[in-house]
Amino acid sequence: MERLPCHLDPSQFASLKELYAHITRERGSLGAYSGLGKTLSFQEWDQLSDQFAAYLHYETALVPGDRIAIQLPNLLHFPVALLGAVKAGLVVVSTNPLHTAKEMAHQFKDSGAKAVVILSSFCDKLESIISETDISSVIVAELGDLQSPLRRFSINFAAKFLKSAVPNYRFLNALAFRDCYTYLSHPLPAQLETGSGDDLAAILYTGGTTGYPKGAMLSHNNLIANMMQLWSRCGQIIGEGVEEIAAPLPLYHSYAFLLHCLAMPYAGNLSVLIPNPRDLDSVLSAFVKHKISGLVGINTLYLALLEHPAFCALDFSDLRFCGAGGMALSSSIAKRWEHLTGCEIFEGYGLTECSPVVSVNLPGKVRLGTVGELVPETEIMAINDVGQAVGNGERGEACIRGPQVMLGYWQQAEATRDAITEDGWFRTGDYVEISEDGYITVVDRKKDMILVSGFNVFPTEIEDWVNQHPHVLESAAIGVPDERRGERVKLYVVRKVETLSAEQITEHCALGLTAYKMPKEIVFADELPKSLIGKILRKELK
Repeated sequence: MERLPCHLDPSQFASLKELYAHITRERGSLGAYSGLGKTLSFQEWDQLSDQFAAYLHYETALVPGDRIAIQLPNLLHFPVALLGAVKAGLVVVSTNPLHTAKEMAHQFKDSGAKAVVILSSFCDKLESIISETDISSVIVAELGDLQSPLRRFSINFAAKFLKSAVPNYRFLNALAFRDCYTYLSHPLPAQLETGSGDDLAAILYTGGTTGYPKGAMLSHNNLIANMMQLWSRCGQIIGEGVEEIAAPLPLYHSYAFLLHCLAMPYAGNLSVLIPNPRDLDSVLSAFVKHKISGLVGINTLYLALLEHPAFCALDFSDLRFCGAGGMALSSSIAKRWEHLTGCEIFEGYGLTECSPVVSVNLPGKVRLGTVGELVPETEIMAINDVGQAVGNGERGEACIRGPQVMLGYWQQAEATRDAITEDGWFRTGDYVEISEDGYITVVDRKKDMILVSGFNVFPTEIEDWVNQHPHVLESAAIGVPDERRGERVKLYVVRKVETLSAEQITEHCALGLTAYKMPKEIVFADELPKSLIGKILRKELK
């Protein structure tokens, strides 16, 4: 097993708070984040988060160990809220800002969140379900927060009155994000317990065999170790303190969370935040306004950019690092990208339960179709259906052991025991082949899971919602290949009423499912294939 170099020893930092203090001391006036035309230095980030943390401590009922949800797109607000929460000793629950009200309710209730930082654009959904949760502090962020006064006014005015992006909502005693980060009071108590080591630092949600998201519990040690593991790889080609790295992947996602909230700050690099990567012009704008030397995306984003004429006309002489994860990278797209930009894509593999990075291709050693070699301090073992290790080149379920493996699933002891063995191996449910020289190929994924544009979609969650329609008898969802998305959702429905239409199913789905979970193809069937005990056989549908 490869070891980390001495200068990347995770044990030098006992907690995320210590790590961020080191980053501020070392990086100081360098730019940390850029968003909507505004750049925050590491010193400014530190000061704003100090004030945010003090507000949380003195002006709310939150105490160390409480959970605070962050439901924000890629805006400057996110790192300020994150670091403020860390300094206040709170456990961060990072949630998808595009969640439906139903999905928000599940994660807020499951995590027991006592507070949420949320963009005003999503507050109507929160209003509809907040009574079902334990949330007592609602901190509402406006799009123009952290901008200059005039620009703040113009951005917020445009969002509310010109783009109608801020719905009507009403909360009693809601807090303004701007009041939090401008709070001037006593500093935090020096003795405030903020957690360290194997204490819980964050809960990041992932899919589960039940079809509903489970909270992966990540400790301070998990995140710091995995940041060092990742930096041992990308540090070979990305310099320190001089690079501008595009950040199109949502920060709530484990990969972007680790990269842009830990690894890039540790190196002193500037993360250029892109709130909506589906708006390709915003990605283009980032390349025009900044000397982008690094980009981490997914297969669908790379394909979309390759088909954008204005993007293809850019100068890519500064680009030196491109990473891919979350879904399989098409070899044809990887070749087209390298031909256009002169920069190869380093595909990797990870899971939220592993903080998330497990393996990555190395500069000059990229092997297309694989997810590269293990990061340092990590072991992998492929096992067959009876739990026996298989040889190199043979297919087996990947089991991972290393300092990045999660503490377990939040409030799910049985699921944790099923996933992590007594000797520390995490059973991924992903099937791989490992070559003689250590390259890993993912050949199959978790049973029945659908991977849409890098997001895990589980059939049970879709079926559960569809089956709530009064005219649906039963349903089954599967994934089918899609060039742009990797996979798309295909839904089979057995109707109770013959007049039920595909359009009505789609309308029903839109009320309870995030856009990427929406069925793209609906087929009506007289019956679904089932086993002798009545279990729907999705494999036969495929």
